[in-house]
Amino acid sequence: MKDGLILERIENLRGRKPYEEKKAAKLGFASLYEYFEDKISKEAKALEADQALKTKVKKVIKTKTVAKKQAGSCSCC
Repeated sequence: MKDGLILERIENLRGRKPYEEKKAAKLGFASLYEYFEDKISKEAKALEADQALKTKVKKVIKTKTVAKKQAGSCSCC
């Protein structure tokens, strides 16, 4: 599946292909394929990290709301 995704992205470059080839060479990649492979893996890692952060934030918010409900003795707070 990853191979198809990489090839699809390379095909869709059109006018940006020379630019991306220069960028890949400048960053030390042997081919445009390797560059996009690395780029996609970095995007996947960033997405996983973002999802992990969101779950942590949800847990913190949930514990804060539980603490507020227990602290208040009246129904207005």
